[in-house]
Amino acid sequence: MSTYALTDSWTMTRRELAHWARQPVRIVVGLVFPVMLLVMFAYLVGGGRGVRGDYVDYLVPGMLALTMAFGLEGTMVAVTQDLDKGVIDRFRSMPMASGAVLVGRSVADMLQSALGLAVMLGAASALGWRAQGGVAGFLGAVGLLLLFRFAMLWIGIHLAMVAGRTEMVQAVQILVWPVGFLSNAFATPDSMPGWLGAVVEWNPMSQTATAVRDLFASPGGEPGHVWAAVAWPVALVAVFFPLAVRRFGALSK
Repeated sequence: MSTYALTDSWTMTRRELAHWARQPVRIVVGLVFPVMLLVMFAYLVGGGRGVRGDYVDYLVPGMLALTMAFGLEGTMVAVTQDLDKGVIDRFRSMPMASGAVLVGRSVADMLQSALGLAVMLGAASALGWRAQGGVAGFLGAVGLLLLFRFAMLWIGIHLAMVAGRTEMVQAVQILVWPVGFLSNAFATPDSMPGWLGAVVEWNPMSQTATAVRDLFASPGGEPGHVWAAVAWPVALVAVFFPLAVRRFGALSK
């Protein structure tokens, strides 16, 4: 990438980061809501069906993966808002690198996701959870979570440009939540009916959660899932990244 393109991409990233200062409530709510879900499932409605060992130790990696998946909604809202206001069209008419807008969006979202992940890890530690897999395992788990978020990011960008309007995001949100909960975030597949357990095991989020549990040495972790936790996001990026870039290029045609 040329220096010109890097400069434009950094300008777009700074624009997205500047929104944090102008919309602090949205940022705070986005950081606090997953923590509320963690506390709720840990102490109020968490059943831990089929879980051997401490349920909080099982729940935390699942909630981290779920938080990365739900980041798709924030990406879609931000992109559709820019589309509604004509911001993206204005940027496309300016003399800047064509991919700078998408790069800026992706960098800002990944920074926010990293911050959200840090907040969730801090909240989990306050609940008594500890990563037992050592430094290498901890860093590997964080890397898998951010890789999964990166895949969700490009799915969100593509779907937002297909939807085109903020109102259409609600239709996608209706699908995101069932897919997120149709996973092993809260209970083991072994405790579910056979057909449902099979679906849950094939969920890419379940693969990430299982691999992260293994790297954290938490209950429910199984060796051999790291490759799937890498392969699924890479495959999703390979599909949705070019689709998003192509859709972005066709917006003003």
